[in-house]
Amino acid sequence: MGVIVGFGAGYYLGAKAGRERYEQLNRTIRKVKRSEAFDTATDKAKAVVDLGVERARDLVDTKTGNGTPGQETPDVGVDTALRTTTNW
Repeated sequence: MGVIVGFGAGYYLGAKAGRERYEQLNRTIRKVKRSEAFDTATDKAKAVVDLGVERARDLVDTKTGNGTPGQETPDVGVDTALRTTTNW
């Protein structure tokens, strides 16, 4: 129900603002997308995602035995002194 109300309010306010406000927002968005700061932030975000995906793959490979032969499976999330999982 909240989504419908939110959509209706957004539609109403957007219709009231009119075409001029729509064009103003589009100009601002285009200007931001052309900025160096946007390019830098986009590149950093892609690098973080790529690193996270690589780490996740490595962890899955290690846990499933598809990692490097002879490599021990790390005790991720396990307190080795107690051999119980930790709550992080």
